[in-house]
Amino acid sequence: MKIIPLAPEHFDQVIPLANLVHGDNYLDQKSISEMYKKGLKSDINASFVALDETGKLLGFRTSYAPGQWLIDKWCSPDLWPVKQGEMAYFKCIAIAPDAQGKGIGPKLLQHAIAALKAQGATAGIAHLWKQSPGNAAVKYFTKAGGKLIKVHNDKWLDDCLYNGYVCTICGTECHCQAAEMVIEF
Repeated sequence: MKIIPLAPEHFDQVIPLANLVHGDNYLDQKSISEMYKKGLKSDINASFVALDETGKLLGFRTSYAPGQWLIDKWCSPDLWPVKQGEMAYFKCIAIAPDAQGKGIGPKLLQHAIAALKAQGATAGIAHLWKQSPGNAAVKYFTKAGGKLIKVHNDKWLDDCLYNGYVCTICGTECHCQAAEMVIEF
């Protein structure tokens, strides 16, 4: 397995994996392009893919550089341990079902943290899907040093109502919770 920076030539493999893991219409060409751009700063890419020896995608992580993402109603900057301009954002991770449980997620996170530090971040937040099977998302992030900031109800409801997202648990009206968590580096 090799971990390399995400590039546009990976998008055709990333989109179906994200939609398989997170739900239909979670990701498309436009949204992955936007995610990719938000991870670039100072010629450093903070988003990564894990590929097997044949080039097949095993997983990916998108991350946003500090100062290159919108602090919206789902963020609690008054509760963050660092200044807003030093906060990165861990946007998305997906691991192929047959590759889960093999340590790929933590390795992708380590690569992202190294890149984000080089971009000037001192911490990163994420909104983790509390209803993920076995609460795996929160457990993985906690094991990596993540600390809970706040729980947000209905985080992905607007994506369902206005963008066609179909939650793997709730269908077309998602009421899942997001755990806003932070990792300081």
